[in-house]
Amino acid sequence: MDAKNIVLSMNHITKRFLGTVALKDVSVELYEGEILSIVGENGAGKSTLMKILSGIYPGSEYEGSIYVDGKKAVFSCPADSENAGIAMIYQELNLELDLTVTENILLGRLPVNKFGSIDWRKARGMAQEVLQQLHVQIDIDVTARSLSPSMQQLVCIARALIRNPRILILDEPTSVLTERETEELLTILDGLRMKGIPCIYISHKLDEVFRISNRIVVLRDGAYIRSFRREDGFDAEKIIEDMIGRRLVAMYPTIHKEIGPEIMRVEHFRVPHSFAPGKSIIEDVSFSLRKGEVLGLVGLVGSGRSELLNAMFGAVPKTAGTLYLDGQIAAINNPRDAKRSGLGLITEDRKKNGLVSAMSVKHNMTLTILQQIKRGLFLDFKKEDELSGRYFDALSIKAPGMDVQVASLSGGNQQKVILAKWLCTNLRVILMDEPTRGIDVGTKAEIYKLILELAAQGISIIMVSSEMPELLGVCDRFVVLSKGRVYKEFLRGEVGEVELIRAASNT
Repeated sequence: MDAKNIVLSMNHITKRFLGTVALKDVSVELYEGEILSIVGENGAGKSTLMKILSGIYPGSEYEGSIYVDGKKAVFSCPADSENAGIAMIYQELNLELDLTVTENILLGRLPVNKFGSIDWRKARGMAQEVLQQLHVQIDIDVTARSLSPSMQQLVCIARALIRNPRILILDEPTSVLTERETEELLTILDGLRMKGIPCIYISHKLDEVFRISNRIVVLRDGAYIRSFRREDGFDAEKIIEDMIGRRLVAMYPTIHKEIGPEIMRVEHFRVPHSFAPGKSIIEDVSFSLRKGEVLGLVGLVGSGRSELLNAMFGAVPKTAGTLYLDGQIAAINNPRDAKRSGLGLITEDRKKNGLVSAMSVKHNMTLTILQQIKRGLFLDFKKEDELSGRYFDALSIKAPGMDVQVASLSGGNQQKVILAKWLCTNLRVILMDEPTRGIDVGTKAEIYKLILELAAQGISIIMVSSEMPELLGVCDRFVVLSKGRVYKEFLRGEVGEVELIRAASNT
């Protein structure tokens, strides 16, 4: 590509945090009319680089230079970056939940009439127009809080597009989107590229990266490794090898295990809808789970997969239904009952309700067993160190030590800490809701291996995932939810990705 077509140039960027080098002399260019994907493991420096570009880290806090359309740019705050035409869509949704969809889309840019008051008719029209570009139907007068996570993500994207950005940056934009919504977003990005709006795309989903990218830049340990161009062909194995610094032998390992008799049965569960009073998101669901089995719960966003798991765990109420363990009724009315019965839950949002971010790795791992490590009125710190250290080593958690804040760990290692929290208990069944969301490809393979090893040890697993290849790679059986009921069941080997998607869509 000709140098005159360079829209953005980040030159020799180095960023340090208290002596730790997060970025080491990284240079990246973005060209007119291209989608550039930046890939790498958690901790590779992708988000740090984008935070510099979006003005979160001001120019005084890093070394190097940024040029936009050939002009040097120094950002002291996010507003400076936005004024330069850079729009950033973050992985963590940053909406004002109690404002309407219209107010969120036009936040800071609400039109005013000649009398100086807000022109709500014009505002609603602008909001509707940008949502139509995304091909989504959202009530623009409801609050953002009432929307599902996927709809909230689309509102964030609409807010960025309405600003007519010169450069669009997307950090894991499809983590909460359905397959259809993801495909529509990728089509929109391709259209923006053709209109002259280049994009920087960050995602752990390599199928999306290969589908949408003109170029791929690999970062590892804060350093630039290599660039790949579409015209030269994307070598998936080489890209993954560059990302993780080693050859990935198998994404889904083969581990021999025996599936035993039925251990749990769910009968006629009904779960109320979170946002629609009087309605049920789960109408009537029944299924069984066997010892050492990995069962995949399949369904579209809004099918009630997460709500069903939370109701089984006692984290949300159910209006009907019975749960049996070993043929006996299990009275699970809250998470404490669930834990006592040998159930564990890895939640969809680990930062919100899976971890206590301000606490250490060790204290997060032992939250579920405080009664077991008590000595009189105090905790037995020696016993706590022993138990947490055992799982810290067994799960190969990558951290400077167990006393560091869990928030400082990568997403994959945070997920391992949550898993360790439940392994400390008398775990028999673990419910996993999107266990690899926001996790890099190398750590995903480690999580899959852990899942299969747990099953081989006789622990039963129910897994929810929006990634069909992931379910097909690790699950022994599939229960498909549609319209609040079990639509179909399949055994491993009976079904492929297309059939699962069709069943989930009830088509």
